[in-house]
Amino acid sequence: MGCLLKKKIEVWGDTVTLFKKKEIINKVCCDPLNFVEDYISKFSPSPEVYELPRFCGGLAGYFGYDVVRLVEPRLRKHVREKENNLFIPDILLLEVRDMVIFDNYTGEITLVVFANPEESSAFQQAEKKLDLMEASLSKTLTIPKLGGCEATEVIRRFSKEKFEKSVLKAQEYIFSGEVMQVVLGQILEKPFSGNALSLYRALRNINPSPYMYFYNLGEFQVVGASPEILVRQDNAKSSGNSFNRITIRPIAGTRRRGKTEREDAELERELRADPKELAEHVMLIDLARNDVGKISKIGSVFLSEKMVVEKYSHVMHLVSEVEGHLRDGLSFMDVLKATFPAGTLSGAPKIQSDGNHRGIRT
Repeated sequence: MGCLLKKKIEVWGDTVTLFKKKEIINKVCCDPLNFVEDYISKFSPSPEVYELPRFCGGLAGYFGYDVVRLVEPRLRKHVREKENNLFIPDILLLEVRDMVIFDNYTGEITLVVFANPEESSAFQQAEKKLDLMEASLSKTLTIPKLGGCEATEVIRRFSKEKFEKSVLKAQEYIFSGEVMQVVLGQILEKPFSGNALSLYRALRNINPSPYMYFYNLGEFQVVGASPEILVRQDNAKSSGNSFNRITIRPIAGTRRRGKTEREDAELERELRADPKELAEHVMLIDLARNDVGKISKIGSVFLSEKMVVEKYSHVMHLVSEVEGHLRDGLSFMDVLKATFPAGTLSGAPKIQSDGNHRGIRT
């Protein structure tokens, strides 16, 4: 959980705006990804602290799907022509300097604060801030009970007839050899009068997932849950040598959980034997190998897990893991560009699946 946020970056098209609290302190028209890369380069954890959590400060937020135009120039014109129906920034990143980190597995809480080494009193100020954070967490909190909100109808922007036509068009692309897989998507709207944090808490309860997020951004909130990462970059060791590890974990192939252990096992066997699910999963493994290979040292890309069944509260998935050693001289932004968007959201090959007005995607 980030706290005491002071700065944020908003990107609309090619316009990047840097806010300090609510005041604009910089507004430029440039390549947004270059701006973000330059901005975050000033953050680095103390080399003397080795046991910090994986994320201990920096930028947190989201990159919208249409950021694909910044990754692949051929898509720039088509995505620009699309209307931003959500009326939210393409990229929104919050500068997180102070954090409360709660480990769901151990129940341990870690407090992290930023100390500027260029300021002589930074260490003493950081200690005081930690004391205040600890005292605040020790206070008793009364959570008000909130009533339920009115059930509302789902609003679809993609009619059944239009969706069926898009399926036929996707089949034409596949049969002609232009693409191997296409992901059809649409926006579903549902009026909601409740509290966004309560929605997040309910989501954690009914659909617990490895990756859950809640951003209260003032004018709008972002709430979600996912079993999947786009990509991970972290430090690892092999034979005593440290290296930057790149990991992609493609997830494709799903069955519901069984009501009994026997039914659960039967559904797992069915999933492992389904030709359609296996073919789709192999396709995504190949796509992950290709993406990781773009930025990895020669000979370092390997499949560390293949078609493992991971079980969650309501469903089970086929999951694989592709790893590689990041080439020297490349940054986290090179990693993002090589892997964005996720193959499970775009199809394969990515550019053909997403081209021409994002093809038949919405």
